[in-house]
Amino acid sequence: MKKSKLYKYRKAFKVLFFLALIISYVAAILPPDLAPHVERLSDKAHHVFAFVILGLLFRLAYNINYWKALLLLLLFGGFIEFSQYFVEGRCSESKDMVADLIGSFIGLKIYKYLRKVI
Repeated sequence: MKKSKLYKYRKAFKVLFFLALIISYVAAILPPDLAPHVERLSDKAHHVFAFVILGLLFRLAYNINYWKALLLLLLFGGFIEFSQYFVEGRCSESKDMVADLIGSFIGLKIYKYLRKVI
């Protein structure tokens, strides 16, 4: 990784990435009546937003290949969907995986843009 201004914050980005990972997983597997919900956003928007954040933080925290990051984020999304299968009131949907993929793609592209301008 070319040492950019972002490099000196890598440890902080790692902490933020793991916090975001834990928070997104816990929020995804809580029963619906306990899970946080933003009234104006759909379930798919929640997925996209969470994975934009995860994708961006993942690349900021680690020197990882774009495709490997995309694959790992998609696997995490699959793990969430698998976990939801076992939570009463939750269901796993393939559309959620598509939303996760779109969010990951956007987050990784934002990182690419940041690297160019910073």
